[in-house]
Amino acid sequence: MSGASIYSLADVHAKQESAAWARFSAPDTMAEFCSAWLAILCGQVERVSGALVLLGSGEDNQFAPVATWPDASHDLRHLGPVAEKTLQQRRGVVDAPQAVTGAAAVTFIGYPVEVDGLLRGAVVMEIRARPDPEVQRVLRLVHWGIAWLVAEFRQQALAGHQKRADRLEVAQQLVATALQESALRAAALAVANDLAGRLACERVALGFVRHDRVEVEAISHTATFDRRSDFVRLLAEAMDEVPDLAQSFVHPPLGPDAVGGLAHAALSAARDDGAVLSVPLANDNDTLGVLTLERRRDQPFSAEELELCETLGQLLGPIFAMKQQEALGLVQRTGLAMRRGGTMLFGPQHPGLKLATLVVVVAAAVLAVATVSYRVSAKVLIEGAVQRAVVAPYQGYVAESHVRAGEAVRRGQMLARLEDRDLLLERARWSSEAEQMARRYRQSAAAQERAGMSIAAAQEDQARAQLALVEERLSRATLVAPFDGLVVTGDLSQMLGSPVEQGKVLFEVAPLDAFRVILNVDERDIADVARGQRGELTLSGMPYERLPFTVRNITPVSTAQEGRNFFRVEAQLDSADARLRPGMEGVGKVEAGERKLLWIWTHTFTEWVQLALWRWLS
Repeated sequence: MSGASIYSLADVHAKQESAAWARFSAPDTMAEFCSAWLAILCGQVERVSGALVLLGSGEDNQFAPVATWPDASHDLRHLGPVAEKTLQQRRGVVDAPQAVTGAAAVTFIGYPVEVDGLLRGAVVMEIRARPDPEVQRVLRLVHWGIAWLVAEFRQQALAGHQKRADRLEVAQQLVATALQESALRAAALAVANDLAGRLACERVALGFVRHDRVEVEAISHTATFDRRSDFVRLLAEAMDEVPDLAQSFVHPPLGPDAVGGLAHAALSAARDDGAVLSVPLANDNDTLGVLTLERRRDQPFSAEELELCETLGQLLGPIFAMKQQEALGLVQRTGLAMRRGGTMLFGPQHPGLKLATLVVVVAAAVLAVATVSYRVSAKVLIEGAVQRAVVAPYQGYVAESHVRAGEAVRRGQMLARLEDRDLLLERARWSSEAEQMARRYRQSAAAQERAGMSIAAAQEDQARAQLALVEERLSRATLVAPFDGLVVTGDLSQMLGSPVEQGKVLFEVAPLDAFRVILNVDERDIADVARGQRGELTLSGMPYERLPFTVRNITPVSTAQEGRNFFRVEAQLDSADARLRPGMEGVGKVEAGERKLLWIWTHTFTEWVQLALWRWLS
């Protein structure tokens, strides 16, 4: 080869490398960056037959070639197995297949592209066969070169994060603008003016859905406008397309497959073929209104601006919905709630609500039709049928105590004894006095003194009467049980030697074979209770037993307990249980007839409401 040819090849190579570096330093797309990077890498590696770069998101394991070398027309399908092996193993791969007869030996090199642990692609090269040290040198060059791809990926990710941060900042500021104004129209106008300035729009309008149509509410930099004008009519028709088709619209469309709106095209034609963008204002998956932006035709809207406006629609929708609710009156709010409820109940969505409503309706129908036994509940206290009090017969001191409350006693059994020493002395005194009067009577009779006889006889009778009184008291000093039963109250074991007053109740004894039931019925339920009604009770000490009873008497006087009034109702058990004891408590239910189940569950509340209305309205 001549020297001139060598120089011309060197010039061509230098120009190609210079062009590659120019595209590498200022690429327009990622594909252009990868193509320039691959050209530079292949220029640094000698004897490269072909190379390609595969890229993908790394999340769906789908990778596609974005750059080839030496050109796109070069067939590199034979590099596919090496690329697949590199992506699967996620490490550098060297493959030296056996050379075909008459063909030069080659080596395949593959190296993965990983960014922060995520597989983003691979680089595959076909080079002429060479010694292992040379192959390792090529691998090192590829490894170092991939750092540029990693840096580009990270720079793109950083740029994406910055764009999202900028969009978020704009959204936050517009939300703050909407919240500053209390009235709906003022807030909509403030948002329109702010958004028009931030996105360099000629006009920004907001409309809200009313009676299944979108009405224009605010237009940027316009205090008042005529809703009947042609422009406002075209604007409202364009806004109507958004809730009708449940999607955003951009005119001119962003891509060949994008759906355009006829009303948006008409609005654009009326505005000298300007760019139009409309997004819904969403609130709870419902379209509350529409946000429409307009620009000159030389400034079409981008996909990033569409995404920003859709985010604004999601954020501003609940705010405007809240302001609409605040502006409504009570009647309007009620009507709106009823319409929403009807739409949810009879519309095509919300199957769970429909099922719950059906269950409630069926349950209400069953409650309104079903008839069951109505029972009045009340607290129950067990008392003895006869409750005898044992009182102190005279003023004295407690000498002995043999029983306490809760013990069973037999008739005539000693319960306690009072001190009787004073009575014994008094009995001796009156006995002696009676003997003296008897002797005096005999002496007067012997002397035939009638006056003395009369006086002595009277004094003897007096002494005999006092003696009989003392004897009666002595007989009562011992307190005995009046019948077989249970000591309900009384415990003198801690009062030995203590004085007691005459008439003080020391013990109460009740029989064990006869009881009566006391029910404390609330005044709201007393009208449903009558004599002769049947019922059942359960006691705390016998929770698994149901004891039947019959109502015998209703006391016509109420007593206050715990802030409420209760009537005392007496009942008699059908049969006495041996385990029953006076003082036991529980719950009783009186059968008050058949009533509707709905009335049983709601009558307490309805009666309270009726009484409250009577008190307030009268």
